[in-house]
Parts: sequence; C-alpha cells; structure tokens
Amino acid sequence: MAQTALKGNPVNTSGDLPAVGAEAVDFSLTGRDLSDINLNDYAGKKVVLNIFPSIDTPVCALSVRKFNAEFTKFDNTAVICVSRDLPFAHERFCGAEGIENVVSASVLKDLSFGEKYGVTLVDGPLEGLLARAVVVIDENKKVIHSQLAPEISEEPDYESAFAALGASGDDLDVCVTSATAEHSRADDFGEPCDDGRGGS
Repeated sequence: MAQTALKGNPVNTSGDLPAVGAEAVDFSLTGRDLSDINLNDYAGKKVVLNIFPSIDTPVCALSVRKFNAEFTKFDNTAVICVSRDLPFAHERFCGAEGIENVVSASVLKDLSFGEKYGVTLVDGPLEGLLARAVVVIDENKKVIHSQLAPEISEEPDYESAFAALGASGDDLDVCVTSATAEHSRADDFGEPCDDGRGGS
C-alpha cells in the first residue's frame, strides 16, 4: 500500500507502483470504441501510462492535453491515458478537445488494472477511482520511470517522465490550455480553475 493526498489529506492506494527495472504487467483496458487494449498490443514500443481519477476534472484533462501535445516529440512511443471513466466520457472529451495523439482508455471491463499497478484508491472521497500516477515502460516491457503524484489535485511530474523518454526540458512546451470552456470551470472541490491548472 502506498499513500498520496487529496487537498492535503492522506489517502491510500491498493498497492505500490511497479518499481523501476521491474517487468511491466500486462493489462486489459477498454478503448473509446469499446475495443480491448493490452500492453502486448504495443510490443516493441515505449509506453507511457498516464493514470488519473477522472477525465471530467481539470487537472486530469490538462494531463491528457499535455501528453497529447508532446507526443509527436517522441519516436516509437504510445501514450495511454487511463481512468475509471466510461469510454463514452473519453470519447466526448477527446472529440471536443481534438485529442488525436494519445490512446484514451477505461478500466470498464477489468478493474484489475488498478490492483496490478497499485493505483486504486482505497479510502477518501475518491475511493474506487485511480490515483494520479505516471508509468513509463520501455520497448522490452521494463519499467523505466514511475511516479505516484504526492497530491492528486496537482499535475504529475511531466519532465521526469519525458526525461525517461530521452527529452530535455528545453524540448517541452510549458503551457497547454483547453480548447473548450468545459474544463476551465472551477474544480469539483470549489477552488478556482480558470485556465485548467487546478482541480483534480
């Protein structure tokens, strides 16, 4: 079991993220079109797992936009954005935002992803959803970076994830804004989020 926080309040996860150097465990996720998505589908590629509670909260939405914007800077790499949202929510968001460079996936059919990667929240207001985390897997299915965000309402450490893929800070864009007003509202916990940079 590992611990993160929500607005400063400790919350626990179902386990620990896979350690750097460990072999990544296969999983079964559900795509926006209800197709199955497995790690083995990306054999020979690097894979970034961008894991979060819900696409319908601003920071989660921002992380998807950020990875979508930076994706083209990395060769032979797939980014899979994972949450417990229904595939229809992912489809709605990606269509509205013009998200085309990342794979958006749900744990709809198989909740074991959260157990395998140790990211299911086991207490707190978001119990049952996934914690905010990033796992980077190389072409040989070895974990080369993993981060459980210490605060769910804050963005993940993009630079460390991108560094694991071979990028420097100078290669990356700092600002990514929303294409729609939907994800620029106040977050679900009442704090301001006028540019998509607050919330959970």
